[in-house]
Amino acid sequence: MSSPASKSGLRPAQRRILRAVATLEFAKGIFVLLIGLSAILLVHKDAWVMAESLLALLHISTDRRSAQLFLDFADDITDARLWAAVQLACAYSVLRFVEAYGLWKQRTWAEWVAFGSGTLLIPLEIRELIRGVTLLRSAVFVGNVAVVCYMLYLLRSGRRTAANALADAEPRAGGGN
Repeated sequence: MSSPASKSGLRPAQRRILRAVATLEFAKGIFVLLIGLSAILLVHKDAWVMAESLLALLHISTDRRSAQLFLDFADDITDARLWAAVQLACAYSVLRFVEAYGLWKQRTWAEWVAFGSGTLLIPLEIRELIRGVTLLRSAVFVGNVAVVCYMLYLLRSGRRTAANALADAEPRAGGGN
């Protein structure tokens, strides 16, 4: 027996797409969690020295403007900021894991979460595209818009299906007049 909050009438292709989105959300949660946990490694350490070592490892000259920005950022990091970043990363990951679970189990509430969180990111992605169009930024934007549109499609079709089921049940409930 399926939960009333889940969608049992999805076609196999729709279910596969929903599970692909769930897998993507789960992967995003894992990625951000790993970044957050790696921030713990910087607590009580000299982040500038670690940043300089990372640049040397990647063969990036410290004379470059982007490298200088990175080093300046590392110089401004405090333990309190690191712990705040870890907490934010954990909260974001929990949201993504819950969303992934709900989408995998075909829950309507998870479609709302995916629609809402994806919609909130669109203005930020547009801002990034205005700063400069790259293949990665374009792919992220197009992928997010596709997910938001698909969630809207599922939500609207689910509402339409529920309304049709309610309309079909009303004549029978009225006593056959």
